[in-house]
Amino acid sequence: MKRKKWYGGIFSILLIFSVILAGCSSSTGGDGGSKDKVTLDIFQFKVEFKSQFEALAKQYEKENPGVKIKISTVGGGNDYKSAITAKFASGEEPAVFNIGGPVDVEQYRDRLLDLKDTKAAAAALDGTLDGVKEDGQVLGLPFNQEGYGLIYNKRIFKEAGINPEEITSYSALEAAVKKIDSKKDQLKLDAVFAYPVKEKWVTGNHLSNVFLAPEFDGNVLEASKSPTVKFTDGDKFKQLVDIQNKYSVQPTASLDYSQQVEELFSLEKVAIIQQGNWVYNTVYDMDPELAEKGIGIIPIPNGEKATGMPVGVPNYWAVNKKSDEKVQKEAKKFLDWMYTSDEGKKAVLEDFKFIPAYEGYDVEKIADPISKEIYKYSQAGNTTGWVFNGYPVGWNDELGASVQKYVTGKLTWEEFVKQNIENWEKIRSK
Repeated sequence: MKRKKWYGGIFSILLIFSVILAGCSSSTGGDGGSKDKVTLDIFQFKVEFKSQFEALAKQYEKENPGVKIKISTVGGGNDYKSAITAKFASGEEPAVFNIGGPVDVEQYRDRLLDLKDTKAAAAALDGTLDGVKEDGQVLGLPFNQEGYGLIYNKRIFKEAGINPEEITSYSALEAAVKKIDSKKDQLKLDAVFAYPVKEKWVTGNHLSNVFLAPEFDGNVLEASKSPTVKFTDGDKFKQLVDIQNKYSVQPTASLDYSQQVEELFSLEKVAIIQQGNWVYNTVYDMDPELAEKGIGIIPIPNGEKATGMPVGVPNYWAVNKKSDEKVQKEAKKFLDWMYTSDEGKKAVLEDFKFIPAYEGYDVEKIADPISKEIYKYSQAGNTTGWVFNGYPVGWNDELGASVQKYVTGKLTWEEFVKQNIENWEKIRSK
């Protein structure tokens, strides 16, 4: 009797042990149990494709059940650079984050994983990796190509008798703006422009680039190494700040991106905004017909010179090399899938509305008219380089802040130029 109990006890112990082993086995198997579960924490700035990006991440999770993708988006008026710096300081570092080019490469160098062995890096178009190459390494993968300029309402231009193709100089722009302004009641406009001076990147990055790029031959690497800036075309920069500020919905210093694009341009209360192809999704959400048929884009004139369309890579995906190796591997796999798989490429073109920065895309399927127009400028080589990603760290924010002071009368233009030259030299001398 005792022997029977002893054997029964052994059998019970073996049975429990086998159940435990089975449980452990199932947690590491293909069902993505807790032991093999990989969480990919992505911290990104592009609010314009937030929902579409999250939908694509869900699709990836469905195809890869052992992966959980957590996306945090900080942008659209919020300071991404400050946010990512705070994220690193908190110790909760994301696995994937965004960098802007050579200056960011220098700042975050100790966290940047070499991505040259990825399929995406191999497929990147010529020149799109220039801002993130260092010592034979590829330290980021391009989001896309973007372009910006003066986006206009075709109906309003037609009713005002304006031919956008003739606006190739500042004087032509000024004449068109004054003509629209004289008819704004008839056209039911609040103003000609919506100029969001609150958004320091609009002035400190994009507008300044048109007038500073010639100093550096449109080369971001040259800008990133320069000990000084001269503002050679500073008077022409002033012209574009002044005309947008004068003929804008007021007060410009508190006007933000959302008000500019959603409340004013998409509702046809203004005729022109300084923005890029990234606004398409927002305009489409507000008025699909306007987005698809009613808007166009022209380059920002630099004085009386015809200028190219500023086209470049807005940001890069970086993988944090301080992440777990398994997470690094999954991050590269996800980025490759997003840009080189059939499902990913379809989303990039049709859902994100991106101008691709990679080979293997049917560019005839570029979704929106603004992107198509920018792509034509790019194909023709009629472009201006993006040098603002080579500005000294923080200088663009200071530049944007000083534009705010200028339009509110707290700085003269001469003080503005002097202050920003000194700031550039001070940061670069450190």
